[in-house]
Amino acid sequence: MLPTDERASPIESYCTSDQSAAATDCYGRGEDASHRTDTCNIVICGEAGAGKSSLVNLIAGTNLAQTSPDARGCTTGTQNYVIKIQNKDLEVKLFDTAGLGEGSYGVVPDKKARKDLENLLEGLMKTDGIHLLMYCVQGTKGRKALHRDYKLLHSKLKGRVPIVLVITGLEDREPEMEVWWRDNEKSISKLGMTFAGHACITAMTINGDDAIRLKQRRKQSYNAVCDLIEKCRVRIPPARHVLSRQMTIKNIVLFGETGAGKSSLVNLMAGEEVAHTSLSMQRCTLQWQGYTINFGGQVYKVFDTMGLEEPQLGKEQYLECVQSVYRLIKALDAEGGIDLLLFCMRAGRISATLQSNYRLFHEFLCEEKVPTVLAITNLEREQRMEDWWDREHHNFERYKIYVAGHACVTAANGLDGRHQQLYEESRVTIRNIVRKFTVDVQGRVWQGGDNLFVSLMRKLKELLSGTSRMRRRDLVPNLTQRCGLSSEVAKGLADMIKR
Repeated sequence: MLPTDERASPIESYCTSDQSAAATDCYGRGEDASHRTDTCNIVICGEAGAGKSSLVNLIAGTNLAQTSPDARGCTTGTQNYVIKIQNKDLEVKLFDTAGLGEGSYGVVPDKKARKDLENLLEGLMKTDGIHLLMYCVQGTKGRKALHRDYKLLHSKLKGRVPIVLVITGLEDREPEMEVWWRDNEKSISKLGMTFAGHACITAMTINGDDAIRLKQRRKQSYNAVCDLIEKCRVRIPPARHVLSRQMTIKNIVLFGETGAGKSSLVNLMAGEEVAHTSLSMQRCTLQWQGYTINFGGQVYKVFDTMGLEEPQLGKEQYLECVQSVYRLIKALDAEGGIDLLLFCMRAGRISATLQSNYRLFHEFLCEEKVPTVLAITNLEREQRMEDWWDREHHNFERYKIYVAGHACVTAANGLDGRHQQLYEESRVTIRNIVRKFTVDVQGRVWQGGDNLFVSLMRKLKELLSGTSRMRRRDLVPNLTQRCGLSSEVAKGLADMIKR
């Protein structure tokens, strides 16, 4: 247990085994909404000895869950813990599950542990819903078990619940715990695993005479886990605290040049800071980050992407795109498709780069089947933000950029009166247009798949600069090594791209 002066934050915790507790109204409907504490259901799972119960104790700041001193499991069945995290104005219900991977003579045999986990996931999805799944792994273990258990989770959740990776046992990792992720990110991607977020931590219990360095890492771990919960959990409005089976998450792909204000636009829509940092500037790699937000009784998954910064690609940039595009396509496949393209641009001159980004996402990625909405940012200095569109809209036709709708906004949260008023107006504007173009009419018309990946990479070939020629022998090793495909599948895709 942490000494009082070493705890990361003041928190109140209590434990309940009453299974009916999760069905109560967690949102205090009699209270004013501004003083209400959100509650979310979090399932913690992973191999026996991965530190799941220690993770519960880390979040609670006290020893609620029994832990094991070795790699054997100590949780014999699902244990429920309700913990109030005051500094996040958040209450979490943690479902600590029996460890996977134990033999027939283990505390809970693997077959039974898997069946119990499947039943828990299915039961919660039908009733109270799951806001987040925390997949806990020991940092010293190999990747095979990681992949095996991931497939089980992915098959059951089918993209409806964000999965985050929590790596434990990193108290001795130097120079920092985050090194584990940098060392393993590529191999995880090659195995086809995608996570909504990750935290590299230590959940080791601290004693009074432990080194200052270890105590600091414990505090750092607590903050990392709480930030992960806040950032990645599905946010379900109070009026619909149970995620209905009929309620589908709307998927939005957000694209535009670096510096256009995409991350700020995500925060504007969410009404809080969920996109903490913007994506780093790396040209032509199509990096992306997913955020789950909600408003108006609907849950949205926003894929904040980074598009092309130049109208042409060199050969090396193309090969980098192979990896990133494949990861993006697979992530969108797992989420079920795309409902809306949100094209973010900073008010100014329309350029060839803007046109390239538009074509890449609207024409090539979504085959002109998904509505594209334009969000113009940095308009706080206009007398009336809509004036910009009145002056400039005709220029988009010259570049053959056609959008289903537009929103003139400011995504900069200012402190002065007029600026703050424009910011609040902008939130209403962007939410209204997103809601308008994601209503259920005939279901999703874009479903992705390997054929879509081939089509997109073929179109990207058209952007190769000068005399660069992409040969089949350049593509195959990139598809196998970077994307984790088998040699046969990689050769087949390469042939399709070449043709």
